[in-house]
Amino acid sequence: MKTDRRSIFKKILLGTAGLLGLSATHASASANSKEDDEIKTGDVVYDQEVPLFSGSQVYGGLVYIAGKGAHFEGDIKAHTDHVLKELQSELEKAGSSMDRVLKVNVYLNDLKDYKEMNEVFRGRFGKNPPVRTTIAAAGGIPGDSLVEIDCIAALKKK
Repeated sequence: MKTDRRSIFKKILLGTAGLLGLSATHASASANSKEDDEIKTGDVVYDQEVPLFSGSQVYGGLVYIAGKGAHFEGDIKAHTDHVLKELQSELEKAGSSMDRVLKVNVYLNDLKDYKEMNEVFRGRFGKNPPVRTTIAAAGGIPGDSLVEIDCIAALKKK
């Protein structure tokens, strides 16, 4: 029974590997790697000495970066530039880079800032920009940031 489950799981993994752009060899190796099963957490934020959320998580060849904001006086361009630099720093610390980002979520305090945010955002992720969702957050963004951005990226190849 256990072998059947593993076999089914392996077939599912190999079948979806193509959707993720992975070779069958890589997917098979990943299925057997204990390192891929390990969750690596970075920069845990505490609330009253209780873990609230993590700044980043690494799992299965991907890095997940929590939303970054800019908590200072400034316009949308200054905030966007600051947030993108924070993302870049977190990605590099976790073993990835801006050109390995697959998915970005952008949360604007006000949709009127969309054009100016894009002026700063444009070109920051290399020749193959990530897929992106952009929304204006009802009620604003915590910490009075004009923008918050989170992302998912692939780790750099070893």
